[in-house]
Amino acid sequence: MARGLGHGHGSGGGGTGRGPAHRHESGGGAVTRGLGHGHGSGGGAVTRGLGHGHGCGGGAVTRGLGHGHGCGGGAVTRGLGHGHGSGGGAVTRGLGHGHGSGGGAITRGLGHGHGSGGGAVTRGLAANGGSQGSTAARSPAHSHGLHGAATAPGSAQRYPVSVELASLSPAVIRQGGELRISGRVTNTSARRVGPARIGVRIGAAGAIDTRGGLAAVTHRTSLTRSDGPEVPGRTVRLAALPTGAERGFRLTVPVPDLELDGAGAYALTVSVIRSDGTGTGTGTGAGTGTGTGTGGVLGLTRTQLSAYPDATRLEPLRTTVLWPVVDTPRMEALTLRTPDSVLPVFRDDELTAAFGPGGRLRRLVEMGTGQPVTWVLDPDLIVHARAMAAGYRVARTPGGSHPREATEGTGGEAAAEWLAALRKAVRGREVIALPYADPDLVSLARGGGAPLAGLLRSASRAGRSVVDRALGIRTRAGVGWPAGGELDDGIARYAKLLGLGTVLASGAGVTSSGQLVSEGATDDGAVALDGGTTALRYDAAIASLLLAVHPAEGAAGAPARLLLRQRLLAETLTAARELPNARRDLVVVPPRRMPLGTARVLLTVVAEGRKAGWLEPARFAAALRKPTAGRLRGSDGHPPARHASELPSARLAAVDRDRRRLRALTKVLSDARVTAASVRAALARSVATGWRGDPAGAASYQRGVSRYLTASITSVRLVPKSTVVVAGGSATIPVTVDNGLQQDLTGVELRVLSSRPERLDARERAVPVRASRAVSRTVRVRVKAYANGPVRLTAQLYTTADGRPWGAPMTFRADVRSVPSGAVIFVLGGTALIVLTAAFRLRRTRGR
Repeated sequence: MARGLGHGHGSGGGGTGRGPAHRHESGGGAVTRGLGHGHGSGGGAVTRGLGHGHGCGGGAVTRGLGHGHGCGGGAVTRGLGHGHGSGGGAVTRGLGHGHGSGGGAITRGLGHGHGSGGGAVTRGLAANGGSQGSTAARSPAHSHGLHGAATAPGSAQRYPVSVELASLSPAVIRQGGELRISGRVTNTSARRVGPARIGVRIGAAGAIDTRGGLAAVTHRTSLTRSDGPEVPGRTVRLAALPTGAERGFRLTVPVPDLELDGAGAYALTVSVIRSDGTGTGTGTGAGTGTGTGTGGVLGLTRTQLSAYPDATRLEPLRTTVLWPVVDTPRMEALTLRTPDSVLPVFRDDELTAAFGPGGRLRRLVEMGTGQPVTWVLDPDLIVHARAMAAGYRVARTPGGSHPREATEGTGGEAAAEWLAALRKAVRGREVIALPYADPDLVSLARGGGAPLAGLLRSASRAGRSVVDRALGIRTRAGVGWPAGGELDDGIARYAKLLGLGTVLASGAGVTSSGQLVSEGATDDGAVALDGGTTALRYDAAIASLLLAVHPAEGAAGAPARLLLRQRLLAETLTAARELPNARRDLVVVPPRRMPLGTARVLLTVVAEGRKAGWLEPARFAAALRKPTAGRLRGSDGHPPARHASELPSARLAAVDRDRRRLRALTKVLSDARVTAASVRAALARSVATGWRGDPAGAASYQRGVSRYLTASITSVRLVPKSTVVVAGGSATIPVTVDNGLQQDLTGVELRVLSSRPERLDARERAVPVRASRAVSRTVRVRVKAYANGPVRLTAQLYTTADGRPWGAPMTFRADVRSVPSGAVIFVLGGTALIVLTAAFRLRRTRGR
């Protein structure tokens, strides 16, 4: 029955229209807009029963503004008085209160809400309860799945046929036309299935009103009445499928047949039903023929369908999209000096492919060119590209300490072309230069990285200038990006130490006094914190989706890209509908190493939302404008899994130890500038966020830096010797200093100490040492012999600048022979004089 403004009853699938007082429907019929009240049983649907509405046997009741009841798997939506749903049904917007049992979902029960049997309760603002696996929505920690076959606790459903969507067009329903869907079905069971039909269903609740509701629908696995009836007359036949067989399908549905109720995101289900309607089924009141029941289900998949009619006028979300161009560190600490230049050494040559045609970094630059995005660059990656373009070497073994054990790199041309493309892409665009090597702020703040703050701050200043010069632009600096958007007092303080005034943060840790609703409708943007730090909140739900899904670029990744596209369109449209007339911000932060498939989907979503009108691109600077006052929420700790991925404090301590050893090394080099810059950059890379997820690589890289410093320090040493013979009163003793460095040795001196200075002693306290690179230099130490006999001498190098010992001491024996008699008499006479003087003083003392 449609638009029964008077009074109407429909039985056995029939319909009566226009009965405004109340209406009843049974046996699968439909009643819509019964302005008095409406009842639907046996799988029927009642919509807009403004008085009140009841639906039993799996039926759906929507917009029962007085109150609404749905039983047997039915759905009740917008029961503004109160709403009840049982048997797997869904109750949404029961503004008085709402109850759902048997796996049902309740959203926006503003008074209070209860969900049992695996159901979901969202936004029960006064109080809410959920049992047996119920899901609380809008929590940043909840999972985000894309495929309807995902398994939820207590509600797993396995079907013999898998359904995969390959295309869905248009991505956004605007006005009339047709919805075209293609895909593939596969018999994954051990027996023959079918024949069957493939059809489309639109969620019985209509447009999904909350972002939590999107997650709840996506995680549902069984086909229920909440998935709505099959669109009649728009199915395709599927012949019987043998085990392991797969078959493609195409569906075309006129948009009016979908009966969409205005702008919003709708649950869309593609189901495979046995032609005879028997077999696997869920719910009650399963029907056949018309497709209103859920019996004989062989398989299904779910996604979302966004509709935005041309007449819709929502306040668009000001959308800032970050476009990160970041990679894992590749350049080692060591360099190879040649007569003409200093060549850096890379751990591997993987950047050659990434910078080359079709590579991830090349494609990111090409895809981002001309798009309304804010570029986010790691200065270290620009340094890598410039070094490759100028000539570089590749280590045979990553983390090695010998630069000559490296081969010539082959990616110079690719790197130069990439730099040229990037220079063109960012011209006139907003560009953020991250701190050098994108340091792991969370690990550094929690693991004792304060001693490294000065090193990282200096590296970041130098890195920004490198980016500005290389790209011919003026970048924005002072922006930190903690892993996972985590932000607490310690992280904020550490960011301040690095000179970072702005920190990207998920909304989980930051509260703002300017929130539009108490539960926090989507509203990102800047929050001014105590201490002068500004937190730029970004959308945690979208960030989680982008991080969780890694769709491939080619045809194989099309199904995953489609699901991600439709989910992101639904997320952003639902966010816009939360407060349709409020001016709000949306900040989208993709993964650091954004896959190309993800990048492609993200640009498509922004373009579709912009064309429809619910998204409006915004600059990063606009998102920071007029920050609201706020504070950091208290935290009971961060997830153990995330804690496990942090850099261990022992590694941070090792990096700081290497920092101190570098200071010592620079004191003995004739030209310390290049070496110091190379090692400082490597130390910054040792604490990069890019190492998360690769603990073995992180440990290997840090050990490589330590080995290089150890090899450099130990390459300046004293060559051991055993015994020397000193013949005569004056002599010189040769001591050999081995300089294994690639540059001249200066800034050290040699000191020789005697165990018997009365027998043999050095005539000079210290002898300056200078040695050309990669050579051994013999230093002659003048000594004076006073008496024959053996003497133990200890030679030690010291830094001239601060007098600290360098390397290990070297001890050897000197045999003094043939000392002239004059010298011996002088020594004996001196000894006798000392004895006589002592006796004279003793006699005078006794005489007193």
